[in-house]
Amino acid sequence: MKKSLLKLSLMGMVVALLMSCSKENTDTDPGDGGDPGTDPNPPIETTGEVNSDLWTATDPLGRSLPDYEDVGNKKSNKFVAVFYWTWHCAQQVSYGSVGNVTQILRENPDALYNADHPAWDRGGANTHFWGEPLYGYYRTTDPYVLRKHAEMLADAGVDAVFFDCTNAPFLWEDSYTALMKTWDQARKDGVNVPKVSFILPFGPSDASYNMIKNLYEDIYKPNKYSDLWFYWKGKPVLMAYDNIPTDNAADKAMKNFFTFRPGQPDYINGPSDNSQWGWLEVYPQNMYGLNEEVTVGVAQNTCASNYYHASAFNRSGTLGRSYMGKTKSWDNRENSYLYGANFAEQWERALELDPQLVFVTGWNEYIAGKWNTTDWPNDLYPYSFVDQYDSEHSRDIEPNNEWWDESGNYLGDVYYYQLIQNVRKFKGMSQRVYASAEKSIKIGSFSDWADVLPDFRHYKGNAVKRAHKGHANLFYSSSLGRNDIVDAKVARSADSIYFYVETASAMTATDDDYWMWLLIDIDRDKSTGWEGYDYIINYVNPANGAGTVSKNVGNKWEWEEAGNFTYALKGNKMEFGMPRELLGLDGDKIDFEFKWVDNMKPKDEGVFNASLFYTCGDAAPGARFNFIYTVK
Repeated sequence: MKKSLLKLSLMGMVVALLMSCSKENTDTDPGDGGDPGTDPNPPIETTGEVNSDLWTATDPLGRSLPDYEDVGNKKSNKFVAVFYWTWHCAQQVSYGSVGNVTQILRENPDALYNADHPAWDRGGANTHFWGEPLYGYYRTTDPYVLRKHAEMLADAGVDAVFFDCTNAPFLWEDSYTALMKTWDQARKDGVNVPKVSFILPFGPSDASYNMIKNLYEDIYKPNKYSDLWFYWKGKPVLMAYDNIPTDNAADKAMKNFFTFRPGQPDYINGPSDNSQWGWLEVYPQNMYGLNEEVTVGVAQNTCASNYYHASAFNRSGTLGRSYMGKTKSWDNRENSYLYGANFAEQWERALELDPQLVFVTGWNEYIAGKWNTTDWPNDLYPYSFVDQYDSEHSRDIEPNNEWWDESGNYLGDVYYYQLIQNVRKFKGMSQRVYASAEKSIKIGSFSDWADVLPDFRHYKGNAVKRAHKGHANLFYSSSLGRNDIVDAKVARSADSIYFYVETASAMTATDDDYWMWLLIDIDRDKSTGWEGYDYIINYVNPANGAGTVSKNVGNKWEWEEAGNFTYALKGNKMEFGMPRELLGLDGDKIDFEFKWVDNMKPKDEGVFNASLFYTCGDAAPGARFNFIYTVK
């Protein structure tokens, strides 16, 4: 049972758990026919559009994403949904300052055993973050963050998000309205955004009925953002109990409009009938429905001594990120929370069961209330954090700003790539597009690229600026959005290599700071170069028709000039060519990765790290992804 921001009734939780276990399991199909994932906006599959299957990435632990040869063809009727939290909004910002548990205990170790320590005082509600998200303590009404989420989840292959509305009567209307508006525009810009749905309370009630009615009246009946609805069995799906009367026409129409999948709250017993779906379970997870759904969790806030009930996450023996259910033990490596033993094992189970839909918990919960031990028993500390606590006892995949190594390398996105790795295994991938035939490019004509493949497309409309309130008294702003990179190509002749890049509108002046860098991992080896990149183009701003190639020095952010080339810039297009040898391409084999970034301004002068790929003016592709250019 979910209990995060609001102090829910323990009796209500017990009732929901008893109801979930009281029915006999049936073998009847709870659906009403049709393709289980009928969807009016199917994933983009054409090579002429943005397709993240054609990209690669290596995470900071050195784990590379699988490619087509590893996972095979795209499979039909395979879907991934992610639990998403829209409660980061004005309705919950009722405190004066943000509380970060990790920071509080680092700076005030004496607060560990003191529930009344001044460091816990937020000047209002008792809500705390376990750590800082990469985009700060944002609200889920911030268009900048919502656009970033749309792209990151789309690039991961996520098909749907389910909003946490398990705490009646809260639907977080401001957030879901802002999200759907932003994601609808992202969809129009070419982003295969996840579809949306809602998880309502884990039991039938008048409150649940009213929530369904409010959603129906606000979104579904007026056909608002219908391209964003997630469908199941031919109808929009709600993870809710179907406790709707049919004694009037309006209620009957509402009841028949949806596919209902009631949520199962406990962590071990599986479905009590085939209509239910789960949200989080301990290993080995159960199959829900008739081969419909399996849950995958980053961690579980329940104790090894009592799998059935949710517990305080800062209690001893809880099943955090490093727990391994097969052996009922924990990964004991230093900083074991980084390696995702629990997440990996749960994905292994899901892949073994091979359902139609994998439900992943979760993306961006981040916050939990600090409760007295009389509310949630805790054998360690005189307070309880139920759903989130620290790096080990939390279940967010969204990159955070807490995990760095001693050299200042960014580690906070490891779970994002672990998610993608397993989504690819579960769903399969599009087949790679290899380099087209050799071709010489006449620099300055811009007319030679039409038949050059691959066409490395990227999203338009994402070089956006930011200006929005955060949690408590915070305000976030960024004016880095500048050149909106939408297309790139690579060509080659017998002795030269050529590059093309296109932006949504005319490029800014070439003497701008951090202007249109091309990063190249020439050997596809992350251990060489800075974050794997061996060369950078335009690190020295181009001028008078001449550009510069710089080569990495010492695998740090240090570059030395390696040569020059001729370039041409016309409005929103730039092209240039150089001898292959300038990039160390002195043989027949050509197989490298690259990405374009604009306005990658460091927070601290001269300090560059991979977190900047998420926050720069624009990156194509985003995050740690790279395009791949391979001559087969």
